[in-house]
Amino acid sequence: MKLLIVTVVDEFQKDVLQLFKKATIESYSSSDIEGYKNASSFRMNSSWFPSEKGGADSSMFFSFTEDEKIDSFFSLVTQFNENLETHNPIHAVVVPIERSI
Repeated sequence: MKLLIVTVVDEFQKDVLQLFKKATIESYSSSDIEGYKNASSFRMNSSWFPSEKGGADSSMFFSFTEDEKIDSFFSLVTQFNENLETHNPIHAVVVPIERSI
């Protein structure tokens, strides 16, 4: 069992859910996040107009799942990212789990 972590801009949130389904990853959690590029959060918070939004609306998904399903998901994400017309690909990482209860 490993931990799969996926981040994506909100525009592609439904696509990630479809890729989970195709990879037979049925159990996952998600959270709304803000993504930033090339700017520190300190600079964003110290702006003259702190109510202005500096990040991109994004989502983070995570799932404890088996290697085979992760391999399938990575293949699907690679195909998806190759066909993108934007600079906001789906990002995914795998973290090994040493212990779990």
